[in-house]
Parts: sequence; C-alpha cells; structure tokens
Amino acid sequence: MVLVIAEHQKGKFKKATFETITYGAKTAELLNTTCTALVLGQAEGIDNLGTYGASKVMQVNSDHLTSFDSQVYAATIANAAKELGAKVVVINHSTTGKSLLGRLAVRLEAGSVSGVNSLPSLDEGFKVNKNVFSGKAVATFEIKSDVKVLSLMGNSIPPEEMGAAVGVEALNVEVPTPKVKVLEVKTVDGIVPLPEAELVVSAGRGMKDPGNWGIIDELAGVLGATTACSRPVADAGWRPHHEHVGQTGVAILPNLYIAAGISGAIQHLAGVNRSKVIVVINKDPEAPFFKAADYGVVGDLFEVVPKLTEAIKAFKAS
Repeated sequence: MVLVIAEHQKGKFKKATFETITYGAKTAELLNTTCTALVLGQAEGIDNLGTYGASKVMQVNSDHLTSFDSQVYAATIANAAKELGAKVVVINHSTTGKSLLGRLAVRLEAGSVSGVNSLPSLDEGFKVNKNVFSGKAVATFEIKSDVKVLSLMGNSIPPEEMGAAVGVEALNVEVPTPKVKVLEVKTVDGIVPLPEAELVVSAGRGMKDPGNWGIIDELAGVLGATTACSRPVADAGWRPHHEHVGQTGVAILPNLYIAAGISGAIQHLAGVNRSKVIVVINKDPEAPFFKAADYGVVGDLFEVVPKLTEAIKAFKAS
C-alpha cells in the first residue's frame, strides 16, 4: 500500500498536497496496490482527497497534533505506516516534508529519496529520479529496502481529478507528547508559496531602492503571481528572506519566471533554471541571465515593467 501524507496549513490543503496524492495514486497503480491519504489533525474538505486518487482517507486526531512538531509527527506517521502496512510513504518536499523525511526513514528502516520529480520506474527494481548539481543533471536512485520514503518536488506532476470523494476513517495510533511547547506561529498568508507557485515575478539590485518595488508588486498582482527576489536584495533587507530564490534560497519550478534587474549569477540560476519559461528584463545586454532565458528584453526595467503591466491589463480587458 502507498501512504500519502496529506499536509495542510491551518486546516486547509494546498495544491502541493493534491499533487502528492495524485503521485501516490499513480505509484500505487504501478505497484498494483492501493493509495491511502493520511491526515493529521483537523482540516477542511478531507473527504475530497479521494478526488485526486486516494482510495481511502484516514485521519488521526489528537491535541498533540495542533502545532507542528517534527518528532511528534514523524512518530505518528511511522506508527500509522506500520499499522496500515505501507510499503511506500510519500510526503511533500516542503519545509515540513524536509524535516520529516530523515526521521521517517530511520523509524521505518526505509531507504529515502528527497525531491523526486517523476514516477518510479519498476524495471529491475524500484528507481526514482531527482535533479542534482543545482539542476544541471538528473540522478536515478534505486531503493532496495522493503519500505520506501519519498518527498515529491512541487510542480513535478500536475494534480488530476482521477477519483471520487470517499468517507473518512479514524485511525487510532500512538501520538507521543510533544517535548516542545509552541507559543506562537507566524506565517505568510494570502499568497501562493514559492515552491508551489506557477507564476513568479522576481527582481534584484537593479531596482535600486526598496521603495521602487511597487511596479513589481503591480505586475505580480495583474498576473496573479508570487513575488521573489535575489539574495543581495534579501540580505539588504529590501525584501523578506522567504522570497529569496536561488541555490541558497528557495528552489522553484514555475511555469513562468519573470526576472527584472537580476544579472543571473550561477547561484541564482541554480534555484530557478527548472522554470518552464524564463523571461529576463535587463538593460545590460551582456547579463549572464540572457543565456538561460527563453525570452529577453534589453531595456530599462522602470520603463519595460510598467508597459508590460499595462499590456497585460489591456489584454485581459479585451
């Protein structure tokens, strides 16, 4: 059986969760077995998880699961996997998933691969692919253990409505008492997180001053995109660090990545080069980023970006 951890934030599921369930369902089909979604704590629309391929949905309820604690969650998931006889456990390659992957592998005595980006190959074993060397190559890993733990990179597989709503069953497993007391949790609300974003508008030091960021916010608003930035901008305090994309920041895989005023250093490219379409706006025709761009505009971003925004507004209005 394939067990998918249905991650949620503040009781709401995001696109990445539906992607993971679809991935789990297709993996289960390859293995000629079933896919079960596991929900920890309270969430909205749990029965709809079956729509994305889960043949069964299990829920563990406990006051100890109100706030995320990697030790508590890992122990609970491992107990559930053993109780249900899961052979493959799939989680999101999110901040939460990254903190759980190693703990789950140890508890389940399982081989693990983080950030997989394609369905397993069953030719001569159980093999999965992931990007390595900052996205410059793809490595194939074979997992030989009886139980396998995988984290799925966001935007690697689109969510598909391939099933129907199912009833939710309660699962009684041991939930350990947290050793850490969470006093406050601060999260960014109202935007699609960068790892899940399909449209991203980013800018760098070419903005000259944080007060000029309004044109980037406006373009992102018109497109319905998430904003991002280069590392120097985040380090200077112009933008929050959760917007930093690159090798030392967030690695993203959007359908469209627009970069304004970013030269395209190799560290930045490492985090964005898997974008399906890259558009670069820079007044320096020798900027390295143009070599990686699908479309490039050589021009002053303070002239180009507002004109692009107005053109998109006019297109939508028509």
